[in-house]
Amino acid sequence: MDCYKEFARIYDELINADIDYKKWATNILCICKEYDLNMESYLDLACGTGNLTIEIANSFKNIWAVDLSSDMLSQAEKKMREELIKAKFVCQDICLLNLNNKFNLITCCLDSSNYILEEENFKKYLLGVYNLLQNDGLFIFDLNSYYKLTTVLGNNIYNYDSDDVVYIWENYLENDTVEMNLTFFVKEGQVYRRFDEMHLERAYKEEYVESLIKEIGFKIIKKMDSYEDKPVNDKTERICYVLKK
Repeated sequence: MDCYKEFARIYDELINADIDYKKWATNILCICKEYDLNMESYLDLACGTGNLTIEIANSFKNIWAVDLSSDMLSQAEKKMREELIKAKFVCQDICLLNLNNKFNLITCCLDSSNYILEEENFKKYLLGVYNLLQNDGLFIFDLNSYYKLTTVLGNNIYNYDSDDVVYIWENYLENDTVEMNLTFFVKEGQVYRRFDEMHLERAYKEEYVESLIKEIGFKIIKKMDSYEDKPVNDKTERICYVLKK
């Protein structure tokens, strides 16, 4: 089952209530300033509908956005066109990056990295990012923590109910992978139409991620609880890494 197809149309309604993209972008740009980053080229990986891309884009001259879902990219392109932001959109797997450009800042946010299920592909992903960065460039990404995926989300059921959208979210944990089965009911006129999606996220331990980061050649210059300048602890749910080439 493909994910982020019909879901793309209602994604913003669901996610914007939980994620403060403006705050995330402000903190990312503050990090760029702290490390005196050249604000020339920016690449947002797994950009989704472009919520973070839009908030950061005006601080850079060249903007690229990559996502595996053409439906999500269509939503992102539409929103950026309305904001008069010029960007290049590429439909591509972030584990197989092939872009004819180098970037000063690369981001991959909102646990998109957890969708990489195989360790071999996770290494390809990080190596691909490293090769696309300019010297002294920054890569900022986050992961749902091992604690969050295995303890908070794993084997639990959630639901959401608004006037226009209802969903049921059932999770199953097996071998560090959480299978997320979502059933949506979206209002269309006087009726609700049902569609289903299945998402998989891999729980990675910090020790493994950090050993791989260092093996590839990155320097870890910050490690934060979400996008706030506070230390990670054993109950942190989103770990944010700031890496320098």
